Amino acid sequence: METVYNGTIMIVDDTPGNLALLSDTLSEAGYRVLVATDGLAALEQVTYLKPDIILMDVLMPGIDGFETCKRLKANTQTEHIPVLFMTGLSELDDLLRGFNEGGLDYIIKPIRPPEVLARIDVHLGLARNKKRAENALSLSTFSALTINAAGCISWLSPSAKSLITEMMALPSPIAINDFLPEPILSWTKKRITLVTKGEKDSNEEFQTNTGLCLKLASCQDSNEYLLLIKRDTQDWDLPFLKDALGLTLREVEILMWISRGKTNKEIGNILQSSHRTVNKHLEHIFEKLGVSTRAAAVTIVQQRASSTL
Repeated sequence: METVYNGTIMIVDDTPGNLALLSDTLSEAGYRVLVATDGLAALEQVTYLKPDIILMDVLMPGIDGFETCKRLKANTQTEHIPVLFMTGLSELDDLLRGFNEGGLDYIIKPIRPPEVLARIDVHLGLARNKKRAENALSLSTFSALTINAAGCISWLSPSAKSLITEMMALPSPIAINDFLPEPILSWTKKRITLVTKGEKDSNEEFQTNTGLCLKLASCQDSNEYLLLIKRDTQDWDLPFLKDALGLTLREVEILMWISRGKTNKEIGNILQSSHRTVNKHLEHIFEKLGVSTRAAAVTIVQQRASSTL
């Protein structure tokens, strides 16, 4: 029978005693354990198997734990992995540096197994809840981001990032700590002012001339606001487009979801298929329509769809 683990934990530490203690503790608690004795080895391992949480020693030969964490957070494939630092350091500057590099918590040495297990349990639960929320959002017609009262982005979903960048024709991908582009910024700040004053505005949605539809909502954190965003498109007549363009119904359906800002992986989740199958469908679509990009294929379909309105 295949072993079922509570999660996968990577330990990055160059001290054999710490590795043995943590490995035994985590294995007995039902976790799969990965081990790396330095930062470079950890960075190499995560390219093959991504852990749910990383326990990172600070002082190691080669690159230290802070630099290792910085590199993990700079990689879109690993930036989501929670990093918990393990250190005997108590200086304030060292603690702050760890948080600045993306660490979530500290475990102060000497290591106490019950404390390690308790912190892992908390952060693993938070990470899984975040993943569930992101998965639910990926199946929605809306993408999402959060901003402060000045319109500066504090969190950004991948689909919102690609949607705003593409539809607003930005020169580079929008990112956390960027301000919203105009005219979205002006509308958002106006709405935030109304919400703060407790006033109601009949214009609850906003449509840009580039085809975006936006809604604003307050978050539990009074200093943040949730911005929901989607393409403002007509519902597609799938059977008509299927016959008009010589595509299959599934191929037109995939193009419809692409036009709404979904990635191949997200489309696979929506259609209960693998992203590899979606990729194969796209190859057939490109061949049938005589194009080489997703944007060009969507443009052809939207032109045909608008001609029937």
